[in-house]
Amino acid sequence: MSFPKIKITIVDDHPLVRSGLQHILSNSSDMEIIGSYNNGTELLAGIAANEPNVLLLDINMPGQTGDELAVIISEQYPLVKILALTNLDNVYYIKNMIRSGVHGYILKTTREEILLEAIRTVFAGDQYLEPALKDKVLIDALQTKRQTMADPVLSRREKEVLHFIASNLTSQQIADKLFVSKRTIDNHRLNLMIKLDVKNVAALVKKGVQLGLIE
Repeated sequence: MSFPKIKITIVDDHPLVRSGLQHILSNSSDMEIIGSYNNGTELLAGIAANEPNVLLLDINMPGQTGDELAVIISEQYPLVKILALTNLDNVYYIKNMIRSGVHGYILKTTREEILLEAIRTVFAGDQYLEPALKDKVLIDALQTKRQTMADPVLSRREKEVLHFIASNLTSQQIADKLFVSKRTIDNHRLNLMIKLDVKNVAALVKKGVQLGLIE
């Protein structure tokens, strides 16, 4: 007795990655590639005509990013299981993609058997996190739990500024959005660094994520 194949769509802006995935998956008797796209625009046009069971989704792409596409696909095609396939092993990206609606997260450096296992797992309705990433997520969760015992108190405006900083806006861009001077935003930025005990913007954003101040 034969079973229907898992219909898979790939979106990645690197042709070599797509061809490599196609080669691997074509050797799996229970899988079938029905779409392969270079970017989000192509994906959204193609998926409307041919909806997959599982979407292999890159994060860093020109135009719409993976997290933006995950939100759209989750809302418009709720039956599609999304599996993030990326080089990014930072806990921030893992959490962000899960919040955006993905069902699994694996690295492009993963072994072939893990890729196939991940596809079958999310297709079955379960979540999948690459084993190599589980320890990172667990350690981050424990650190966050300890740090919340002494969370800094931020004003409403400081929280707004922090969110804009995390979105890579400059002080002038934030000032324009909040209708205040650039000097005011620079002062907020300095106060945030002092309260969160960090020395630069990258560390500020990382600490904000760890403390749950940035979602």
